[in-house]
Amino acid sequence: MLVPALLVLLFCLRGHAGLSPHFLQQPDDLVALLGDEARLPCALGEYWGLVQWTKDGLALGGERDLPGWSRYWISGNAASGQHDLYIRPVELEDQASYECQATQAGLRSRPAQLHVLVPPEAPQVLGGPFVSLVAGIPANLTCRSRGDARPIPELLWFRDGIRLDGTSFHQTLLKEGTTGSVESILSLTPSSHDDGATLVCRARSQALPSGKDTAITLSLQYPPVVTLSAEPQTVLEGEKVTFLCQATAQPPVTGYRWAKGGSPVLGARGPMLEVVADASFLTEPVSCEVSNAVGSANRSTALDVQFGPILQARPEPMSVDVGEDASFSCAWRGNPLPRVTWTRSGDAQVLGSGPTLRLPSVGPEDAGDYVCRAEPGLSGLGGGAAEARLTVNAPPVVTALHSAPAFLRGPARLQCLVFASPAPDAVVWSWDEGFLEAGSRGRFLVETFPVPEGREGQGPALISVLHISGTQESDFSRGFNCSARNRLGEGGTQVSLGRRDLLPTVRIVAGVASAAMTLLMVIIGVTLCCWHHGKASASFSKQKNLVRIPGSSDGSSSRGPEEETGSSEDRGPIVHTDHSDLVLDEERALETKDPTNGYYKVRGVSPPTSPDSCMTPLQMKSPEIFNLP
Repeated sequence: MLVPALLVLLFCLRGHAGLSPHFLQQPDDLVALLGDEARLPCALGEYWGLVQWTKDGLALGGERDLPGWSRYWISGNAASGQHDLYIRPVELEDQASYECQATQAGLRSRPAQLHVLVPPEAPQVLGGPFVSLVAGIPANLTCRSRGDARPIPELLWFRDGIRLDGTSFHQTLLKEGTTGSVESILSLTPSSHDDGATLVCRARSQALPSGKDTAITLSLQYPPVVTLSAEPQTVLEGEKVTFLCQATAQPPVTGYRWAKGGSPVLGARGPMLEVVADASFLTEPVSCEVSNAVGSANRSTALDVQFGPILQARPEPMSVDVGEDASFSCAWRGNPLPRVTWTRSGDAQVLGSGPTLRLPSVGPEDAGDYVCRAEPGLSGLGGGAAEARLTVNAPPVVTALHSAPAFLRGPARLQCLVFASPAPDAVVWSWDEGFLEAGSRGRFLVETFPVPEGREGQGPALISVLHISGTQESDFSRGFNCSARNRLGEGGTQVSLGRRDLLPTVRIVAGVASAAMTLLMVIIGVTLCCWHHGKASASFSKQKNLVRIPGSSDGSSSRGPEEETGSSEDRGPIVHTDHSDLVLDEERALETKDPTNGYYKVRGVSPPTSPDSCMTPLQMKSPEIFNLP
């Protein structure tokens, strides 16, 4: 019986505790606009005692109409425990912390903060509603919001509904720490296009999300806005062109000034200029400067002048070592841009195009003159070519020159030709006994001198001469070496000395003299024969008899035929004697009888048959017969 009684008692105590006073609703923080109504809710359960509100800890009273607080009252069904606090109209002083208290039950609600919002007033733009500015000059527009707006308003700038950037913001505080004014500054550099534009400054905050606007209108003074045109814009060199300069300005235009390439065009006035185009207009634009009271503006334009190629930069000669890369550059100016090609001098094959020619890993065969050529333009004028020489540095190239043969014990001269770039350090002649670079040594002398014109691209040429005085037999059988060296290597060649004999020359001279003597004898013989034949009355023919002077002592003149064909050593010399005492009858007698016993027939000489015949030296067949006076 005791246990059930305790359970019933515990249940009763528990049920009694669940019916104790408690909050059904507590106030929350609240934001209210100035002048609006504010409501702070409070509901209690199982409580029918006194309920009061406190403001920042100060009790407002226990009555429902809250005497002394004309704008405050408590409303709601008290029987159901509803005790809401109302404030109307809300003022700035109402911003505080509020609590709902059940004094007899000792209950206090959580604090509820009432925030009073003050909408911003319409901002003010300094200098508005019409603001005068100068185009191109930076300016600041100031928008200011005054009053006790809470929270602090945001000031924004708009143009045609689009928010503008480039603003700065600052605020001024009063002594009490409250906000005095707020300013927003818009920095801008206006242009002539901004004349008459409308700008809006908007003050916006949580109290007034839509904000309040203030509009201003810009009134601009601006220097001339210039447009410059040319007719025609594309022109051939030598044709006429008209330039037209147009401008808008506030205040109006006061003057025009023309220039070309920065230099004033003398005598040019007004908005129009006529010129004759040339190539300079492509790089020296024409400008028009227009002025008014605010300032001036300048516009320029370049003509599209078409002209033939003009050489601006010639290719420079180059000197590179063999195996290195070489390049040439030239610059041609023209409109349209000329086509530039590269060739070798004297060769039509195109090696490349464009302003630069590159030759990789050059060799001696690449040395020579290279031509940069530009074709004439559309007008047919201009164009041409420019050359530059490529010198390939390589070991010397030595070539033997022709040397005249020399007589034994006479002077001799050997020559070699040297091409070298860079120039050789020395040219050396060497032979069996030694070598010689310059000067003399014994019978040898070396001279080296430059050649005026060298081989294309192979640098200057040198001729080295080896003089030999009193040649010897060994000079004709040995070889003479001509060699040269520079920093890239050495080159050389062998030169031989040819021999010239005296005997062939003597024979030639003797043969010529013999032929001349024979011709002279023929001429004399013919002349004498004709002279004798021409004598009409007292002409005597010379009878040429052969008189043999025997080599024996007995003086016999009669010999047989065998003796006639013997050796000349066995008989004496044969001479001709003239028998001037013989008369014509004796000569005729000789025709019938041969007193010489056939000597003429043996010797191959025919005796004269009549006094009118002429015997010439050509009839003498034997060299052993001579005429004696």
